[in-house]
Amino acid sequence: MKLRLFTLPLVVLLILACGPELFAQGCSMCKAVAETQPGGNVYGGSQAIGAGLNKGILFMMAVPYVLLFIFFRKHIAGFVKEFREAKG
Repeated sequence: MKLRLFTLPLVVLLILACGPELFAQGCSMCKAVAETQPGGNVYGGSQAIGAGLNKGILFMMAVPYVLLFIFFRKHIAGFVKEFREAKG
């Protein structure tokens, strides 16, 4: 128990001590597209680029939840069934 009480603050301190550059890693292609100058020769203009980046971000955000649902669907269905049958 003492080890756990010591480890958690140490991990939090290490995370806070790291610079934001460590956590700001991103796709170099996304960064290059986002940094292009407006009015440059880009496909569809700057609005199309922003919409494309937003769709990509939403896709990457949704994939883990879909995978979790696929892997744990039996547990989720059991929970819903148990919740419906509960008297209360």
